[in-house]
Amino acid sequence: MIRYALAGDRQIAVDCLRFMLDQGAKPEALLLPSPDRATHGAHLRDLSGLPDDRVLIGPEFRQPGGIELLGSLDLDYIVGVHFPYIIPTEVLALPRIGVLNLHPALLPYNRGWHTPSWAIIDQTPFGATLHFMDSGLDTGDIVAQVPLEVRPDDTAHTLYRRALDLELELFQEAWPLLLSGHPPRTAQPGGSGTRHDRSELGAERRLDLDRALPVGEVLRTLRALTTGDPDEAAYFEEAGRRYRVQVVITPEEPGEA
Repeated sequence: MIRYALAGDRQIAVDCLRFMLDQGAKPEALLLPSPDRATHGAHLRDLSGLPDDRVLIGPEFRQPGGIELLGSLDLDYIVGVHFPYIIPTEVLALPRIGVLNLHPALLPYNRGWHTPSWAIIDQTPFGATLHFMDSGLDTGDIVAQVPLEVRPDDTAHTLYRRALDLELELFQEAWPLLLSGHPPRTAQPGGSGTRHDRSELGAERRLDLDRALPVGEVLRTLRALTTGDPDEAAYFEEAGRRYRVQVVITPEEPGEA
């Protein structure tokens, strides 16, 4: 059985950890976001059953004590599942096989943040990817990936929910490859793909009511900014007041008119 540390958060990390535990693979350590950023930290701690000295919180994993702990565990992998921190090279070098990342995008497209939103805005291919991490942002070798169609009625929220289901399926299907100790590594093509930083989507949110744009472009923007968080929605301002805009798109059934 492999030796691994899990670095993650959110329900998808809980689902992946539960799957690995069901396969008889218990983590050697747990890397969690700081409490102000974590959504499922307590759940992951309880599920892992690890003692406090095997749980690294926030930036502890890249501090001397955390690096010493991880280096002492003879890890095959660190498995990253929606872990919101950049992992430095000294930590990337610790596991025998490497550091993995489960990413809601079809790399090399949509490296970085807000991947469903940018897939809709940029009209780029979308999906889920399991890849090795390197010193770049989502630029490491690909282990496995699966495409996911962006439907005309998708918002960022619905697309993200479907991507989460696909990520879990992809991870489960790739599990035998990880157990082999020699998972495939396909280099990402150089000079292609897209990348977006965390702050970029904010520039898309303000709607200029006097600006003429094609309907398709406006609709893509509204779809992309309809997430699970109303604060991320597009908005316009009228008489000093801000109005948030989210959309619901309902496809007609065949034969409806």
